[in-house]
This record gives sequence, structure tokens and C-alpha cells, in this order.
Amino acid sequence: MAEWSKAPDSSSGSRERANSYRLLRIPMAAGAARSVLAALTRNARVGERGIFRSFSSTTTIEIICDDSPDRAVAEKDLDGGGGDEEEEEGVDDLKARIFRLRLPKRSATHVIQRWLGEGRCVTASDLRHISRDLRQSRRYKHALEISEWMVSNNDNEILDTDYAIRIDLIAKVFGIDAAERYFEALPQTAKTTETYTALLHAFASSKLTDKAEELHERMKKENISLSTLTYNELLTLYMSVGQLEKIPLLIQELKSLNVLPDIFTYNLWISSCAASLKIDEVRQILDEMNLDHGSNECWQRYADLVNIYISTGHLLNSEANSLVETEKGITQREWITYDFLIILYGGLGDKKQLDQVWKSLTMTKQKMISRNYLCIISSYLMLGHIREVREIVGQWKKSCGLELDRSSCNRLVDAYSNIGLDEKAENFRNIILEKFPDNL
Repeated sequence: MAEWSKAPDSSSGSRERANSYRLLRIPMAAGAARSVLAALTRNARVGERGIFRSFSSTTTIEIICDDSPDRAVAEKDLDGGGGDEEEEEGVDDLKARIFRLRLPKRSATHVIQRWLGEGRCVTASDLRHISRDLRQSRRYKHALEISEWMVSNNDNEILDTDYAIRIDLIAKVFGIDAAERYFEALPQTAKTTETYTALLHAFASSKLTDKAEELHERMKKENISLSTLTYNELLTLYMSVGQLEKIPLLIQELKSLNVLPDIFTYNLWISSCAASLKIDEVRQILDEMNLDHGSNECWQRYADLVNIYISTGHLLNSEANSLVETEKGITQREWITYDFLIILYGGLGDKKQLDQVWKSLTMTKQKMISRNYLCIISSYLMLGHIREVREIVGQWKKSCGLELDRSSCNRLVDAYSNIGLDEKAENFRNIILEKFPDNL
């Protein structure tokens, strides 16, 4: 692994060594969650409409070194995502020094130069990991300074993904126009799938539909390899701006190019159909998922939760293009979209994100219906978190008073029994009897 000292040896970096790094793409749903939750929280404070249109991607890109002890660590660029803001007292390494720069105006570059001036060394891997932790803590300016220092001091060690991360950081610190100018100034060899997708992400995050579509067409014209992440960015964009009619065409293109959809692709596709009440299409997509990934535990759990949601939520096909709004402003389409975010995290087994999504939904002060409660209950129940199920049933009881939606509860019990999860069905039945002794 190449190291930088006070006088870096430019020959120490090699493309062969650089190739020991691989790109780990974190699918966009994690980032989408942050945008949804931020928008929901904002809506709770100011009572704004149109939360659905804040459903945008904030995907970032992570580099994992094959010989790094942290190779199994994936970046999850979410609020509270784990940057070490509180360093141990007395620790004096480069990361601790940079994290002690509390104010953005203080320079991370000066810290690196001082570190090297003391005769110490730093590797590309060290700087990437520090940058990752800074991004997780949303300290984008300092992360960008590290990126700039790396480019200035040893170009041979710079990877395509370093350029991609830099584009994302420039967009966050200086804006979309600056990120676009940086991308255009890159040498042609650096205009790769990673850097194109980073710029596409910047456009999608800002809901610049025309620019995103133009860049997508340019990628195809330039024969840039299109990845699952590329299509997830566009799918998220269309969901965020309400252009659901474009999603089937994009899925067709993805398939024609033999790009394999992941669970996040399927979730966007399915939620767009469910939000439009195209329930038969949802079932067809689930059948396709089962054919391709039926043996995958997460995918199977996700498919089970979707089927449970459709049956308990009593969703039926509709020819209508627009759905009736609830009394306080959130449309049925928006609620269904949020429900599918819950279903996604339930399928992935990610309780932390389930907790966060549900907390933010309750902060909106919007009146939820039985389907919303049953969605989060079924996800916690699927993962075996009985305490949380009890708590939400209690919230549901407080919301509806003494009148429980008995038929919906019975449908949830039946749905779990029908897929062979009798113990979970019985757990839910017992909780309902405990909270509503006269209802079942």
C-alpha cells in the first residue's frame, strides 16, 4: 500500500495496486430514506404538503480495500450514520486531529501537512476511511479537502471512485453547477460509469429531470456501462417528481441491456405500481422476483411482506389515474410509498431504519389509517420484535379509541397463517386480545 510522507514518492502508486480496490455501491434506498425522513420531519414542523416529492436519492459511493480490515464495512450515508464525532481523550492520530476541527472554516489540508511535517506517513486507504467517516457525519467540506489533497499529491493512487466521491462532495459543498463543471473538466479516461453515475445522482437529488435524462442518453451514446445503481437513481427521480408513467419504460430498457435489478429496483417498481393501484402488476413482479431470487432470505421475506400488505390493506385494482387525498393533505399514493419503504426495511431485516421511518411518520401528525399501522406491525412481527408490535398496537388503540378495525386484524392473522407462520399469527392474535379483549 502506497504511503505519503513529507516528500511523496510519485512512483509508489500503481494502477495494478489501485485495482485492488473495488467499488461497493450502496443502493439508493438508504439515501432515499434520509430524504423521506427529513421531508417528513420538516412537514411535521411547518405543515407543508407534497412530502412525496421529497422522495429523492442521496446515494453515495464507497471504496473498500481488499486487504483492509474494514472491507466488510459498507457506507450508509444516513443521519447519525456513525462518524466518530467523539474521539477518545488522548488519542493522537490523523483522524482524531481532523475530527477535532469543529468549524468548517478550519482546514483539514493544514492538519495533513502538519502530520507529514512531523515525519509521519499516511496511506490512501487511511484518507479514504477518514473521508468516509466525515461524510457519515455530514462534514462534507473537510471530506472534500481530503479529496483535493489526494488528487494534488499523488495522482497515480487516485481511482475512478475517488473522482465520483469528489463530484458528490462538490455538489454538496458548492452546488450542482460546480459539480458539473468539475465533471466536464475531467480527462476522458476518468469519465467512467462511476463518475457519470455520481453526476446523475447529483441531478436526481435536485430533481433536475431534464439534465438527468440528458446525461442518461449521453451515457448510452458514449457506450458507458450502465449499472443497477444508474437505473435506481432514475427510478428514484421519477418517483420523487411523480412521473410514475416513465418507470415501466425504464424497467424495459434495464432488462433489454441485461442489467440485473436488485431488491431496491424491485421495491421502486412495485411501490410505483401499488401507488397507482395496479395490484395485478404487483403480483406479476413478485412472481418474477420469486423465479429469480426465491431462495434469497431477504427477498423472500420482502415478497411475503408485500403479499401481506396487499391482503391486509385490501388494495384493489383501479383504473383511476389520481387517488383521493386524505383529510389532512397526504395522498393515498404518498402513504403507500411510505409503507413500501417500511416493507423494504422489513425485508432487509433493518430494525434501526424501521424505527426511524416509523418515528418520522408519527411526527407528521397526519392521521394514519389501519393499513399504515398494519404495515409497520407486520414488518416488526416478521422480524420477531414483539415489544415494538405491542407499542404500536397501543398507539393504534389510542388513535382509534375503542373501535378496532377487526376485519383488518383478522386479515393479518390469516395472512401470516397462509404463509406458514402460525406462531407469528398467534403472537399477534394474543397482543390484540390483550389490548382489545372484546374485539377478537
